[in-house]
Amino acid sequence: MPPTLASLVHHSTLKLTVLAGEGRLDTPVRWAHVSELPDPVPYLDGGELLLITAMKLDAEDPEAMRRYVRRLVDAGVVGLGFAMGVNYEQAPAALVRAASEAGLPLLGVPRRTPFIAISKVVSAAIAADQYRAVTAGFEAQRELTRAAIGTEGPTALLARLAAHLNGWAALYDASGALIGSAPDWAARRAARLTGDVERLRERAAPASAVVGGGGADGDEEEVADRVELQTLGIGRRTRGVLAVGTGAPLGTAERYAVHSAVALLTLTTERSRALREAEQRLGAALLRMLLAGEPDHARAVAGQLYGELLDAPFRMLVAEGPASTPHAAPSAPPGADTAAPAPAPAPSAAAPSTRQAHAAPTAEPGTAQEAHGPPHGVAPSAPSTVDDPSNGVAPPAQPLSSATPLSGGAPGTTTADPLGSLVDTIEAATARTGEAVLIVPDGARLIVLATDGGAAVRACAEHAEAAEARRGGTARPRARGSAPADDGLVIGLSAPAGPTAAATAYRQAEQALSVARRRGRVLVEHEQVAAGSVLPLLADDAVRAFADGLLRPLYDHDATGRGDLVASLRAWLSRHGQWDAAAAELRVHRHTLRYRMRRVEEILGRSLDDPDVRMELWLALKATGM
Repeated sequence: MPPTLASLVHHSTLKLTVLAGEGRLDTPVRWAHVSELPDPVPYLDGGELLLITAMKLDAEDPEAMRRYVRRLVDAGVVGLGFAMGVNYEQAPAALVRAASEAGLPLLGVPRRTPFIAISKVVSAAIAADQYRAVTAGFEAQRELTRAAIGTEGPTALLARLAAHLNGWAALYDASGALIGSAPDWAARRAARLTGDVERLRERAAPASAVVGGGGADGDEEEVADRVELQTLGIGRRTRGVLAVGTGAPLGTAERYAVHSAVALLTLTTERSRALREAEQRLGAALLRMLLAGEPDHARAVAGQLYGELLDAPFRMLVAEGPASTPHAAPSAPPGADTAAPAPAPAPSAAAPSTRQAHAAPTAEPGTAQEAHGPPHGVAPSAPSTVDDPSNGVAPPAQPLSSATPLSGGAPGTTTADPLGSLVDTIEAATARTGEAVLIVPDGARLIVLATDGGAAVRACAEHAEAAEARRGGTARPRARGSAPADDGLVIGLSAPAGPTAAATAYRQAEQALSVARRRGRVLVEHEQVAAGSVLPLLADDAVRAFADGLLRPLYDHDATGRGDLVASLRAWLSRHGQWDAAAAELRVHRHTLRYRMRRVEEILGRSLDDPDVRMELWLALKATGM
């Protein structure tokens, strides 16, 4: 504790006496200052014990003393020391009365006690207090470090920090979800701060904020504690948030402890670059082996890091962000170095041991984004990709860790970096459960391998629901290659599969992604691909262009007024080629309809006896009518 007026009064060598303000002697003293100015206020900072001899004061004028004392009180002076036996043998009654009325402690300083002695005592006490604070801070740092490297990790660290602060502490992950608190009763209080945590995450890291708290569990009224929030992470993207609640502002020792906790928790959320690169390469290699139909080799590579992911049915997830284009960048030629990963996102604060990998494969050359194909270096399992060794090496895909900083908000609410937000949501969910997950960035897309029915799949579904709710629940289809709506997130999810069917799961996720894009949905599962009608798929620009080109000769013919071939063709096809029914609908003779259908065949150069031709013409009519 810093020195107080009471500690100075009780100091055996100073021999100070209390002349007024006995009830405020517990006030801390920040410094002792000597001034004989009639108005020393411009040279004061607040918290001082002002020492005077009244050399230039009219100390016997009651009104002058009231004004003088009031100026000192307004300036934050905590006490007044009057030298007795110098200009006045005793403190003037007017000064004593003014100090008593204002509640300002007035101390009598005997002639044998020089002012410098009081200054030395105050200075020594302040230095001793600062030394105690630094020593306590170092001790707290040692205790927190031992807790952080122990088996309980952040849980033990929060408990030690709360005990040191005589308050409570809580930890939130990268998505803003509460993942730990100490003591146990603090969980409810910390849960009330999630809104403040979300607002802090919207700011560029590092950031901090002081907010209000809530009451302890079971309290009828809320406790007016002081809560500080500190972001975690070494980059501009927040990896977590630490909250501490105390009954008073933090002192020097407590501040040291909080800063140590922030540093240690940051270390648990950030892994070394070499480790991240190693996991990137391992995850990319594992995915390439699975998609190339080499499950045995994939199991050997997975080891303990990803082994449990391959032991149970998993799902393949392909997500697309707003920067996607109809065609991906070409892949590296065979034999090129395809494992040049960029830095990947670190795991969430909850569990630094969460098993994840991030790599950056690109699409096969000539492959449309909708039929993205396996990541580069993977032997395609379907003839939808083209192997062109003449292509050069593509530039590395943009890593998620260097994407635009998140704008914050609850999971699924950010629009600045939808893929980064999805990664944060998945990492936070798997960190809480210890579930293994494989995350591979692919340019403006994301490939995820997650346990069927696990935390990652559930978190992804909740993330998509939040995005749908933000869009108002209205499906907004978009053409291939057009800009996505809102945050631009589109997700395709495969059916459950095993290592031997990874390539099939990838194709299923691609198909679901395409359907999600066309239906204007955030998430479509493979089981939902066959739901609904095929007609909305005709809204593609390429399909409409084909339909316009196919039917253009008929429209040109009808424009001359020589017959209504388009309407006749539509009626005939809708009646399954039944002449009488179609003619009745058109209100023409069936011979007239037969003549028109012959003209259609002559103009288009196609036979209506061919079922494929009839199908194409019917779909073209539907596409042009949408």
